[in-house]
Amino acid sequence: MSIGAIDTSRIEAMVAQLRAAATQTAPASSAAQAPQATQAGGFQGALKASLDQVNGMQLDAQSLAQRFETGDASVSLSDAMIAMQKSSIAFQQTVQVRNKLVQAYQDIMNMPV
Repeated sequence: MSIGAIDTSRIEAMVAQLRAAATQTAPASSAAQAPQATQAGGFQGALKASLDQVNGMQLDAQSLAQRFETGDASVSLSDAMIAMQKSSIAFQQTVQVRNKLVQAYQDIMNMPV
């Protein structure tokens, strides 16, 4: 279906791809919790779930780095570095989403009534 110049079928297909990619990259435990949080709390629940996921990634990366530093043979340098990079990217993404939300809020507040 096309509304004006916007092709909604392409948008729906892109959203479906994003959802599929999100379920593939999310750990099994957080993937099961995310739909429940979204249904129960709406936007607030989804936001909290994503912040908790980023926090979990940062804690895991910190734990791996600490284990590598103490000489744990089961943790390689590459595993620790990859976990740290993933948590860094997730944090940067969270900051960018926050910035967009703040900008949207400011735009709405500056609208004439």
